[in-house]
Amino acid sequence: MNLSDSERVSAVLEQMGYERTEKEEEATLLGMLACSVRQKPIDKVYNKIAQWNRAKNKRNLITFISGCILPADKEKFLKLFDLIFPMSELGQLPDMIRNYGVVNAASLQVPKPVMPKNEHIVDLWHIKPKYESTYEAFVPIQNGCDKFCTFCAVPYTRGREVSRPSEDILHEVQHLVSQGYKSITLLGQNVNSYGLDKNGEEITFAELLKQIGEYGNASGEEFWVYFTSPHPQDMGRDVIEVIAQYSCLAKQIHLPMQSGDEKVLIKMNRRHSMDKYRRIVTDIRELIPQATLFTDIIVGFTGEGEAEFQNTVSAMNEFQFNMAYIAMYSPRPGAASYRWEDEVSQDVKKDRFHRLSEVMKIHTRHYNEQLVGKTIRLLVNGTDRKTGFSTGLTEGKLNVRLDRKVPELKGQIVDVRITSAADFSLSGELVLQEEKLES
Repeated sequence: MNLSDSERVSAVLEQMGYERTEKEEEATLLGMLACSVRQKPIDKVYNKIAQWNRAKNKRNLITFISGCILPADKEKFLKLFDLIFPMSELGQLPDMIRNYGVVNAASLQVPKPVMPKNEHIVDLWHIKPKYESTYEAFVPIQNGCDKFCTFCAVPYTRGREVSRPSEDILHEVQHLVSQGYKSITLLGQNVNSYGLDKNGEEITFAELLKQIGEYGNASGEEFWVYFTSPHPQDMGRDVIEVIAQYSCLAKQIHLPMQSGDEKVLIKMNRRHSMDKYRRIVTDIRELIPQATLFTDIIVGFTGEGEAEFQNTVSAMNEFQFNMAYIAMYSPRPGAASYRWEDEVSQDVKKDRFHRLSEVMKIHTRHYNEQLVGKTIRLLVNGTDRKTGFSTGLTEGKLNVRLDRKVPELKGQIVDVRITSAADFSLSGELVLQEEKLES
């Protein structure tokens, strides 16, 4: 989401006449988009702004910050940054920069820890982004969250759920495909609740995917559409049925589980049981058996003992995820769990993190080894730092390193024969056109 927002920030600044530089020491304007959802990114913010403020001793420099910022963090940032604003007010950034130095008492007032209002978020979506890539793009479809998970600060940084007009979403997707984009990700804090805030005046998430799928069929182009992140509570069979029906809807599902223990899920206010989660996975395996399954898991949440953790291990063994983004719980000001004692020690959190990661490796390697010898489609997207050979992602978002350097193929979808497998990656050889004809 922050990457998508940054593309709109870049567009606004370039319209003002600013030119981008890759070297911070050359910049006269420096900014960042923060994420208050976890402590580690905020620690990085403090380290970076300390560097920037020291640089002010040598040159004129304006600094700004936006993104997902909690009121408690905002109060501290006001003393460190020259400008601070919510993303919904990005359109006002040019005036803020022009008027920099004029003290505005109202701007210095720190709001109480309540949810921000989202009435201007549509203004942000009207700003045409300056896409960072020529083949991969992120399309916001929704902002905010109404779920109030006790560990999460998103409702207090992004506000309540607001859905972007489907007509605008479809127009942006169609424009990207017409420009040759191959990977498009629909973004939202809770994408599959799309449209629910419009009281029947907007289509559902399944219907949105279906319209994109119909366009994909009509276009004749090969591209993959992803979405992140859904919530198990709102994930219906209808969404999975639509994904199974259309080739442009990528066969990869990111379904955050957070914990495999019922009591911990209740304490997290996740609003879904393990039985509900299990039914969703069963539907995925039945309707799109080729799909890869990703998840998010928190270890060390308040109230998680060894028995509860073992239930998460059991869930990892049951669902055999292709990837799990495992995080050690960190209390965030504004989230409900911040008021509770963080009773799991950091050492225990680290231990559970490593133990769960080892379990995940068993399943990721087993799945990857089954692909050896198979020919699959690959979106070439980069270069391996060690070998210099090209790399890419499969439709299921599995990393593949090629056996050669083919920079001319970057941004294209090609055939690759998998030759070997590792825990979290694959190696493959490019299948040339003449080989395909011979076979």
